[in-house]
Parts: sequence; C-alpha cells; structure tokens
Amino acid sequence: MPVPPRAYLPDLLFAGGGVSEGAALSVVDGAIAAVGEPEVGCQWVRLRGKAILPGLVSAHSHAFQRAIRGRTEVRLPGKSDFWSWRDAMYRAASVLDPEDMYAAARMTFHEMVRAGVTAVGEFHYLQRDPNGRTYDDPDLLAKQVMRAAREVGIRITLLRAAYARGRPGEAPVPAQRRFIDQSEDQVLESLLRLADFAAGDAGASVGLAPHSVRACPAEWIRVLSLEARRRAWPLHVHLAEQPAEVEQCRAEHGVTPTGLLERLGVLQPGFTAVHAIHLTPEDVGLLGRARVTVCACPTTERDLGDGIVPARELLDAGCGLALGSDSNVQIDLLEEARALEGHLRLERLTRGVLADESGEAGGLDGLARRLYGFASAGGMRSLGLPGGQLAPGEPADFVVVDLEDASVAGTSAPDLLPTVLFSGARSAVRDVYVGGDPVVSGGASAPGRTPGEEVAREFRATMRKLWAA
Repeated sequence: MPVPPRAYLPDLLFAGGGVSEGAALSVVDGAIAAVGEPEVGCQWVRLRGKAILPGLVSAHSHAFQRAIRGRTEVRLPGKSDFWSWRDAMYRAASVLDPEDMYAAARMTFHEMVRAGVTAVGEFHYLQRDPNGRTYDDPDLLAKQVMRAAREVGIRITLLRAAYARGRPGEAPVPAQRRFIDQSEDQVLESLLRLADFAAGDAGASVGLAPHSVRACPAEWIRVLSLEARRRAWPLHVHLAEQPAEVEQCRAEHGVTPTGLLERLGVLQPGFTAVHAIHLTPEDVGLLGRARVTVCACPTTERDLGDGIVPARELLDAGCGLALGSDSNVQIDLLEEARALEGHLRLERLTRGVLADESGEAGGLDGLARRLYGFASAGGMRSLGLPGGQLAPGEPADFVVVDLEDASVAGTSAPDLLPTVLFSGARSAVRDVYVGGDPVVSGGASAPGRTPGEEVAREFRATMRKLWAA
C-alpha cells in the first residue's frame, strides 16, 4: 500500500549537508520533496526527542560470511592471517544450500537495517552447488540473496562476481568450485538475467564485480569493464588487499594490480576499488587522477590483519571514499567510519587525520560530516545510485535517532554529527525508512516485515545444521 505524503518534523535534521532545528523533511512517493518548510498536502509526523539523518550504506558485503562470525577468532599453528581465515570461510561456503543462503542473507540484512543501513552492495560470488554443478536455475543463489534483501526492505545492488581461477597459472582448488565461471560471456548472461529479475523493483539493481586480478585473467577484466561502462553498471574489484596479491600480479603482468587495471582501461569515475591497502605512491596517483571510489572496510581489514587503507593520501589524490561491512564480522557503519579515522590516528599519532585542509571543514562537525558522507552519499555513489544527503529529489532513505539514548543524550545541533558518529550506539537507531517505507519501527521490524525474532530463530537453526556437519 502506498505511503501517504508526510512531513517529518524532528528536533534535529541533518539534510543537504547541514544540521537544522525545527525543519521538516517532506516525503512524497518515496522521495524527498522538500527540506525546511513542509510540502503542501503532507501529513505531519512530529518526532519529539529525535533526529533524522541520511541512511547508511554498506557498499561492500559478503552476506554468507555472517555464518562464520565467532568461528575464526583463533590463532592457528603457524601464521594466522587472511589466508588461514580464507580456509575457514571456504569450509562454510562449501556446505551452504539455497535455504541456508537465504537464512544467512536475511539475518545479515536484518542486522543492517537495525543498525541504520538502508542500502547494500552485495558482492556475490557463490554461484554453484557444493559439487560445482549449475543449479537448474543458474542464478538461484543470487536470487535468494536478492529476495532476502527485499523481504527485509533494504535497498540492494547485487554485484555479480566473476571468478575464473584460484591464482595466476593455477586451476581452482576444490574449495573454490562453487565460485567458478567458465567464461566472461557466462558472467554477462547471468547478470542480464538478474537485471531482468530486478526490473520493476525500485529497491533492487545490479552491477559487475570481477573478483580480483588474482581470480580473473586480464582479458576477462578488460571485457567486463567495457560492458559495465556500456551499460552504466557499477564496477567493483577487490584491489591490493594483501601483499601476496600484489606480488602475484607483478610476477604475472610486471605491474601492480592498480597498474594492471590502468593498463586495461578500468580506472574510470564509475569504478570502485575495494580495500586498496597495499598501494605504491604511483598507484595512489593513478586512482586519484581517474577519480575512482575506494571502498574501505576497516572492521574486516582489522579483523583479518589486512592493513590500513591510506585514506588521507587517496583523498588528497582525488579519490572518493565509501565504506563496507565486508565479512560482516560486525555490522555498524558508524564503527566503520570511526575506525577509518581511528586506525590512522594510531598509525600517525595525531587526531583529525581525515579532516579537510582547513582542519575543521566549517565548524565543530566538519570531520564528522565528512566521515558520515563516506558512510552515506559515498556508498550510494559507489553503487551508481542517487541519494545519501536527503536533498530534494533523492530517495527517502533515512534514519531516526533517539536523542535520549544513553550514547547520544545531551547532544545539540552543533555537535549532533560528532556525537552520533564517534559515540552513537546502534541502540539509538529507532526507525529506518527506505524509499519512504518504514522497515524498522521503534527499534524492531516494522509492521508487515518478518519479525526479528523469527529471522534470528531460523538463522539459529541454519547455524546448528551447518556446524553440526
């Protein structure tokens, strides 16, 4: 049922890049109609003791990895790093059936909306059955993920991955057989079918994701990037997450992964480099001149011991930034934003590393405004979507924060953003709207959505089955 035109009047409103008191947010047909004076004909909704902020965006997620949360936090004999973690992830990936995939994705997306996330870029690379065979519906697992997102109510861009090999010069190992495509054409045919599946749903879209220079031959990446540009699809690639990846690329191609993508013509404004940690100064320059977006995933990068994204250098070079929850070891985009800054503070022994050149960007909330932008508008831009600032014409994707929550109590207009971003807890998120439609109400699933208790109960049953095997 369509939501009637409404004018939401909170105590504080962060929209269009600034915080206002006593301003209304008017929503008509799922979009922002006006900010400030209410649109004529709107029904008033008074939100006393609340603030409205743009919805958060996880531009990079692997939803199925929610199933290994808490099961990899051990030190194995020898070196415990990304590669040993990957072995544990492969074990989970090898046993998930389509219903398990749905349960894990629905749990992930439910947790996201409860944390104020209104859009997700789902980097999906689990395509085949556990024996490496194609399902009767070759896109079944991707559709399960998309169905889970739409049931929860989160906006999704399904980034269909391309995966050809285990590493340069080597056939895939058995644990990777669920990921493998036979050709670039197979990837494109799958994505066209998924685009048809999403057609007519304003909350679903698709994009291309050659997994990495490790998993895709150069020619695959070149062909797929050209097709993404032709069709105006977002294009995402894991880039320089691990030193070993950089070394393998140098051995195969004589250049760094960034240098290879530049050679292939991939570096364009519509491209997103995921991670981009182990970069040379030359790499940073290439990414900046191309005005690409870099999607940092600090809580996962910290959990895996990947390293720290050189965000200051990337910003200075001209890159945009977005944030993602990646392995979903925790789902809190505010934590991703504060970790992006916090990791750099520890590394450089100074504060405000990501503030703009003036140091304050216009006031007390300058740094927080910039970081919040990475977690909102930066993510939407990475997914090829409008929005993230609550400006007129944008989708009405927004979060209602309780100003009486213990984590933000006492805040006012000048310090709303620093308080929410650096100190806000997920408990402060009370209501979440996607396209003007409530998906969280009063801290719980909105009426008409599957109750959170049911989502969690079915996920627990899935976990018992998976880990009893």
